[in-house]
Amino acid sequence: MSALSQRYAAALADVALAHNAAAGIRGELADVAGAYQESSDLRNLLSNPAVSGEVKKSLLGKLADRMQLSQATRNFLFVLVDHHRVELLPHLLPAYDTEIHARMGIAEAQVTSAHELSEPEKRELTAALERLTQKKVEAQFSVAASLLGGAVVQIGSTIYDGSVRQQLESLRTTLESE
Repeated sequence: MSALSQRYAAALADVALAHNAAAGIRGELADVAGAYQESSDLRNLLSNPAVSGEVKKSLLGKLADRMQLSQATRNFLFVLVDHHRVELLPHLLPAYDTEIHARMGIAEAQVTSAHELSEPEKRELTAALERLTQKKVEAQFSVAASLLGGAVVQIGSTIYDGSVRQQLESLRTTLESE
C-alpha cells in the first residue's frame, strides 16, 4: 500500500468520520472501485490524459447518480480527478479500511489454523486476542493443513505462532543446544 493511497484514504476517513458515515462510504468506495476494476472502458477513459477533467467529472457524476453515491464520495472522486489520481481507486479500499480501523481502535487479525475452527472456538480465540491487544479484533480465519496442529495469528506485523510445527522447532533447538 503506497503512502499516496494512505494519504488519500486518511482524507476520506476524516470526512467519513465527521459525517458519521464510515461504513456507508466504505461500501460506496468498494462499489466504485469494483466498477473501475471491471470496466476497461471506464478505466481507459479515466486514466487517459487526453480526456479533460471536466469530461471525467461529468462521467463520474453520472456514475455517482446511477450508483446513488453520497455527496462525500462524489466529492472525493472529483478530488481524485483534479489531482490526476484516479488510478489509486483499486488501492484505496484497503488503505481506507486500515485507516478507519486504526482510528476506531480495531485490530485486524489473520488466523491460520490446522483445521476449521468451530464458532465457539472462533469466539473464544477472538476474545483472547481482544484481551491481549486491548482492542476490538476483527479476525479472518483460514486453514492450512501444513501446520499439523495449533494456530498462527498475525495482527499487524506481530505474529503469534502457536503451531505444533513451531513447538517442535523450539524443542529441536533446545535439544541441540544441550
